[in-house]
Amino acid sequence: MGILLGLSPFIAFAVLSRFTSAAVALWAAAAVSVVLILRELKLGRSLKVLDCGTLILFAGLACYTTLVHRTWDIMGVRAVVDTGLFLIMLISLIIKLPFTLQYAREEVPESLHTSPIFIRTNYILTAVWTVAMATVAAFDMLAHSNPDYSTLSRRMIIVSLVAAFSFTKWYPDHVSKAHA
Repeated sequence: MGILLGLSPFIAFAVLSRFTSAAVALWAAAAVSVVLILRELKLGRSLKVLDCGTLILFAGLACYTTLVHRTWDIMGVRAVVDTGLFLIMLISLIIKLPFTLQYAREEVPESLHTSPIFIRTNYILTAVWTVAMATVAAFDMLAHSNPDYSTLSRRMIIVSLVAAFSFTKWYPDHVSKAHA
C-alpha cells in the first residue's frame, strides 16, 4: 500500500494528462506530492526519497512548463516524467537508500530493519523497479520519436509494470520461506 501511495502523483499525472493540458497535470501531480509529504510529517515519519524526488520532479517541470510556456505532446511529457522516476529510483540505489526500504520498514517489526536479508531484499526490489522504469522511459521515448511504435510501446510498458508489481508481491514471500 505504501509504495502505491508513493506512486500516486504519477498515477494522478497519467490520468490527468489524458484529459487536460500537461501543465495542469504536472501542477496536480506536484500538489499530490505536497499532500503526501505533509501526511508523512503529520504522522511523524521521516521524508521518503521517492516523495521528495517526486515533488522536485513535478514542481520543477510544472514551473518550467508554466514559465517558458512550453507545450508538450502527451508522449513527450510522459517520457520526461518516466525518465525522472527512473532517475529517482536509480539515485536511491546510488545513495544506498533503496526507495522500497523506507516503505518496507513501516510494515515489518523493527527487529528486521537492520537484517542483511531484509536490506538485500529491498535492494533487489528497488533494482527491479529501476529496470522496469528504465524500460518504460525507453518505450515512451520510442513512441514519442516514432508513433508507429505506440502500440508496441504501450504493451511493453504494461508488461514492465505488471512484472515489477508481480515480482514485488512474490519476492519477499519467497525470501521469507527460503530463510524460515
